[in-house]
Amino acid sequence: MSEKKADLSKGMPRREFIKSTAIAGAGLVIASPFVRAQSRGRQQKVWGPNTLNIGIIGCGAQGQVLINALLKGIEDVRISAVCDIWEEYNQTRVYRLLMAYGHNPNKYIDYREMLDKEKDLHGVIIATPDFRHAEHAIAAMEAGLHVYCEKEMSNTLENARKMVQTQKRTGKLLQIGHQRRSNPRYIHCYEKLIKEANLLGRITTINGQWNRSVQPDNGWPEKQAIPQERLKQFGFKNMHQFRNWRWYKGMGGGPIVDLGSHQLDIYAWFLEAEPISVMASGGTDYYEKDTHEWYDTVQTMFEFKTKQGNIVRATYQTITTNNNEGYFEAFLGDEGALIISESAARGGVYRQQNAPLWDQWVEKGYIHAPEEKKPKNTDVVLDVRETLAPPVHEIPVEFNDPYHQPHLRNFFNAIRGEEELNCPAEVGYETAVMVLKVNEAVEAQRRLHFGDNEFKV
Repeated sequence: MSEKKADLSKGMPRREFIKSTAIAGAGLVIASPFVRAQSRGRQQKVWGPNTLNIGIIGCGAQGQVLINALLKGIEDVRISAVCDIWEEYNQTRVYRLLMAYGHNPNKYIDYREMLDKEKDLHGVIIATPDFRHAEHAIAAMEAGLHVYCEKEMSNTLENARKMVQTQKRTGKLLQIGHQRRSNPRYIHCYEKLIKEANLLGRITTINGQWNRSVQPDNGWPEKQAIPQERLKQFGFKNMHQFRNWRWYKGMGGGPIVDLGSHQLDIYAWFLEAEPISVMASGGTDYYEKDTHEWYDTVQTMFEFKTKQGNIVRATYQTITTNNNEGYFEAFLGDEGALIISESAARGGVYRQQNAPLWDQWVEKGYIHAPEEKKPKNTDVVLDVRETLAPPVHEIPVEFNDPYHQPHLRNFFNAIRGEEELNCPAEVGYETAVMVLKVNEAVEAQRRLHFGDNEFKV
């Protein structure tokens, strides 16, 4: 099987991929979709010659989100190995789920054993805590595997750089889990509304937020706790730290990384620019500081300089005490505004009254014509300084699938040589530079500037 992995080292044309894997799958493709697994006494799915064998490292909440996205619509991908240090709970739950779908994976506690024994893998999905990402991703790429790694790339820029350097050295694919980069609504807004139609005109301001309500710390069933010796072996002091690692410095990056990273990535993508400075204010204002080391509230402002030389000021907030208004990104230009969210129920485009008409873009199907709405109260008198809210042009692209599904599919298609990665290592690194600088700015309590080469490895 080592020859197959070598053939897929940098992605390959679909015809060659099918040819190289058909030998291993010969005799299976003519069988019925399901056969009786004699050793386990249950239905086991038969996989065809175009199947990718994927391992997953990290079967916690995010790992299960990714697995569910895969199971609900991605064909010809088999999870053939699962690895999680919480054997007593996470690993068992995921194993049973995959068995029910006919994947029949092998189970591991230590990722090193998995990489050593699983010789038929094409790639791995990494959904472990941020501080383990670099270790796992680098080991997988050096083992000859393509990698899908959840964001943030790492909780330190040093380790994120090592990931990029390993990708360049090995030639393996490294997709970072900024899933909006593969979301068809976001792609449509970027390619059609901003790049081609230039509906917003000159973008001057960006606002965004991700607000969450108060959440209790994650608990665990006492009878299924990880033994203390194993926790220590993999870098955790106790079960509370393991279950709530996102709040601990040295393990995660706090809410600005967990939440803001997704949206700040869109700022840079849509502007096609990197920030030149950042200011931020934040603190642990609500939770107990002994268990919540990272800030629970962050307000920040970036300055971007576009290719045209324009300055764009972009604000962002994340709070963890109230989920009012949810999460969104708003791009405001001198001719229009775009409000978009990963939530399919939110989003629209608004034309400024002095802007050219958008009839041609409605005809092309880039946006929907606004619905005519009669005012509820015709007796209302507006102040002369007020203006009526512009009508909304709906975005015509609907997307109701699991959020991560297109990004995973893009990764798998890239392995087959059918697509380019939507968020390769270099792009993920640029976002890591942005968000990790916010935490520095909070601590410094002043504006920080980005160096000319700070976004490059």
